[in-house]
Amino acid sequence: MNSEQARQQAEKRFKQEERARDGRKAMIEYEAEAVATRKKTARLKALRLAKEAQLRSEPPAPKLAERRPVRRGA
Repeated sequence: MNSEQARQQAEKRFKQEERARDGRKAMIEYEAEAVATRKKTARLKALRLAKEAQLRSEPPAPKLAERRPVRRGA
């Protein structure tokens, strides 16, 4: 094997290792985003449920009678 072939093999291994590192990094970022999304969803769901519970416990607002317009003139 000459020096050119050795250099090409070394570059090939380096690129493979670099792709593997990039893949691991991307997976870590993906998992972190997924965790953040689940936390945010859980927080928003808790807020929605609390709001719905509060609305159910409050009595409904009294409805005001409709007012008819006053006719003036002839």
